[in-house]
Amino acid sequence: MITAIGAFADLHRNNPGAPVVGDGQQVLLPGFVNAHHHIGLSTVQLGISDTTLELWFATSIAMRDRIPYYDTLYSCFEMVASGTTTAQHLHGWIPGDPRQTEAEAESIIRAYEDIGMRLSYCYALREQNHLVYEANEQFLARVAADVRPLLAKYFAGFQMPAKETLALFDHLRAKHKDKERVRIQLAPSNQQWCTDEGLAMLADSAEKHGVPIHMHLVETPYQKQYARRRGDGGTAVDFIERFGLLGPKTTLGHAVWLSESDLDKLAATHTSVCHNCSSNFRLRSGVLPLNRLEARGINTAIGLDDVGINDDQDMLQEMRMVLRAHREPGMDDRVPTVAQVFRMATSGGAQTTPYAAEIGTLETGKAADIVLIDWNQISYPYLDSETPVLDAVIQRAKMQGVQTVIVAGEIVYQDGKFTRLDREAALAQLADILKRPLTDEEMGRRRLAKAVFPYVKSFYDGYYDPSTSEPYYRQNSRI
Repeated sequence: MITAIGAFADLHRNNPGAPVVGDGQQVLLPGFVNAHHHIGLSTVQLGISDTTLELWFATSIAMRDRIPYYDTLYSCFEMVASGTTTAQHLHGWIPGDPRQTEAEAESIIRAYEDIGMRLSYCYALREQNHLVYEANEQFLARVAADVRPLLAKYFAGFQMPAKETLALFDHLRAKHKDKERVRIQLAPSNQQWCTDEGLAMLADSAEKHGVPIHMHLVETPYQKQYARRRGDGGTAVDFIERFGLLGPKTTLGHAVWLSESDLDKLAATHTSVCHNCSSNFRLRSGVLPLNRLEARGINTAIGLDDVGINDDQDMLQEMRMVLRAHREPGMDDRVPTVAQVFRMATSGGAQTTPYAAEIGTLETGKAADIVLIDWNQISYPYLDSETPVLDAVIQRAKMQGVQTVIVAGEIVYQDGKFTRLDREAALAQLADILKRPLTDEEMGRRRLAKAVFPYVKSFYDGYYDPSTSEPYYRQNSRI
């Protein structure tokens, strides 16, 4: 915990026995918050190319089986090395039964604990429409007869409806309730993947336990179109409002395709938005209207979404992406400021987690989650004396300049080394595991991904009509 803030000479004199970190040649910052994260090894590393999100769900069927512990560690090494001390981990989207899912959840949590990060974990409820935006049984009827058995088997693997998801939440919350750096929250995955009953159940549970909710919403224009169909012409924000899923405890991930009335509702209800800038670019989802959100005072955060522009988990790089991606042409001052982007990566991100009152700023009484960045790396060989320090940090700091990362007062990274783990040994273990040949199950999924792709593509042909604000209703298509 931070107990005092002041000049070094005064602090050192008043606390002569306290150890000293740094030598005065570092910039001291609050730890960054990655407010939206899923996996470690990127999809590119696993052989899945970037494409439109809806097609990406078809190609990603071919991904190898995950090794949750080492896979999570892989991303944690990159996050910590770029100054990230807290992550919002959204687990799910792949088939699994309750026993398997719980084991994976515990492995993920253990990885964060072992490296020393602060974690907010949630398992995302995804109980319908597991490949396209219609019922599984309807889509099965669209594919060739020889593909149906493989696809039906894939669909049958999703065994975490709302009841099981809440049971997992209750179990994990009880097990980890006394831990300083682990919190459990809830995540309805997205409107199209949740039933009305599931949304209501998670909303009730969140209210009962006072935990935050993180929900993907209108990430793509196809999702916006789906919302119009399901909501009788209304928006996705209108729809989830019916279940009490707006408010200061809710964060909407992506939220690219919001209407002006949606923005007004988010502002009025103090709902947060997590901006996944690189992910939106890479998966062709669109550009978040960040300047409009900021103008309304909507709290915003930054999420790396495990698809950073450099295919890594570099928060320093992502802040620059956000800073540059929303510079509207013209003379009016409708561009993100350095201070705004810094806030998104710190206190703004903190507001989307269960640690809202504890992290995000350096204040007496808050957690000692701290990053020290080498000033020489930022300023050498020259930096004008009138350049504000924060401007220099956000625009010039690199991962190699991060010298020390502290979480809850503990040094977890210093001078390129992790204090709790041997990075090279952990990655060697991951590499050895992945050297094994593909299993029959993995080979089957690769065949399935190739077989269903043209049917998924065909499903979305004409689904979204950009020439009109009215939904284009495909014949024989139902929610």
